[in-house]
Amino acid sequence: MKRTLLALLIATAMPVSALATPTFVSADKLWSYSHDPLNQELNKSEIPAYDSKTNTLWIAGVGGVDVLNAQTGALVQRIDVSSIGAVNSVSVKNGIAAFAIESSNRTSPGVVQLFDTQTRSQMGGNITVGALPDMLTFTPDGTRLLVANEATPATYGARVGNTTPRTYGPAANDPQGSVSIIDLATRNVTTATLSGVQETGTLLRKNTGMNFEPEYIAVNKEGTKAYVSLQEANGMGVLNLLTNTFDKIVGLGAKDFSKPGNEIDPLNNGTTTFGSYAAKGLYMPDGMATFRAGGKTYVVMANEGDFREDDGDRSAASSLGASGDLRNLRVANDLSSPGDLYAAGARSFSIRDEDGNLIYDSGSILDKKAAEKGIYDDNRSRDKGVEPEGVTILEIGGRTFAFVGLERTTKSAIAVFDITDPETSKYVDMIVSEDDISPEGLIAFGDGNGYFLAVANEVSDTTSLFRLNFVPEPGSLFLALSGLGLIGFTRRRRLSGNAQVSA
Repeated sequence: MKRTLLALLIATAMPVSALATPTFVSADKLWSYSHDPLNQELNKSEIPAYDSKTNTLWIAGVGGVDVLNAQTGALVQRIDVSSIGAVNSVSVKNGIAAFAIESSNRTSPGVVQLFDTQTRSQMGGNITVGALPDMLTFTPDGTRLLVANEATPATYGARVGNTTPRTYGPAANDPQGSVSIIDLATRNVTTATLSGVQETGTLLRKNTGMNFEPEYIAVNKEGTKAYVSLQEANGMGVLNLLTNTFDKIVGLGAKDFSKPGNEIDPLNNGTTTFGSYAAKGLYMPDGMATFRAGGKTYVVMANEGDFREDDGDRSAASSLGASGDLRNLRVANDLSSPGDLYAAGARSFSIRDEDGNLIYDSGSILDKKAAEKGIYDDNRSRDKGVEPEGVTILEIGGRTFAFVGLERTTKSAIAVFDITDPETSKYVDMIVSEDDISPEGLIAFGDGNGYFLAVANEVSDTTSLFRLNFVPEPGSLFLALSGLGLIGFTRRRRLSGNAQVSA
């Protein structure tokens, strides 16, 4: 107990950057903000961004963006964009906040708006991008803005014939998915499309009645490459930012749920029981992030899984002859056949190299840890489990931590992993937040006074801020204690305590 208290005292007294090999120990919720519960259709909490210049959080939520004081959680201003369309994402860099806004006619081009974070006034006019801009992010140097144009059709293509696996024709009006690359100095827009791009990997879904739909973008630290999740297609596009064209599209394959460590619970029967089953899960990542280790770039993916919005490309496994525990598992029609079932999502997060090769996968850890904490939602068992949605990275004191948001737990949950060595990544803890449900987006940041995690919760329409607490490992703790002259103090207290016990 004394050692723990001293460690916490040192962690408070010293900046974390001064500690060798810090270890995450806990998270304290500092505040939670409810985004207008009387108008939740428009005032939602989905994607957070942090501005260090004003110490504010910018929260995108359909009808507009709520700007919150990061210290207190108080509303600074609501910026309403509902007259233009729906805001899907916000990103902040160098005092500029960028909004991705889809048109009220979702198959028409969307726009990006830029705001000065200090005055909160729009900087120039709207910038036209592709249909349904779903996410956007700045390059590390802040000179360019990348926009993932998901371009979802209003009506999907219909099934062709009666074969199994099933195939689907093209949608009647399906805008081309793309990435818009905005030069912020000139406002010129370059569009990178996915037509005719080299394809590698396995199990890339192309016959689902829709085009490739970019979902999320993560950029390497050099700003030379971007990695684009093509969620429904189970793919990742590699975008060359020197040429502004895609180098390749990688099919991400599938995870074998029959192998040890990959157990799932496929039954919504009120009892949580994990086992090995003859089925596979398509990775289908949503949120992504990049980090460097050993001089290499790695991509972290939250393997949520997703079908078409009309669910026309999914069925219960029983329609393909499955029985027993697998009968209700929801599977992809375009790949599944009797005895060869492919579900959406891997119920995990994974780490891949730049070419899409799998380096690490969390297996069944996320589902099982949620069950241990009593927050596993058995109603989601047949359909993607805890549904990892978003991920954010924090690099601190020579270590790298991944925070993975779980969208489908009974309380808001964020899993924490130490991914410093990608191949031997380790589960650390799970942050469970009372009165919050369904984290959609999250961001970790430091402000000079500590390290924090902001979480936007889509179902409860709340945004919460946590202080992240770290302590050094025992070796560095000893050095820190020695430097502060506390080793002798600890020893004297221990001897004094022993004398009292003996008496």
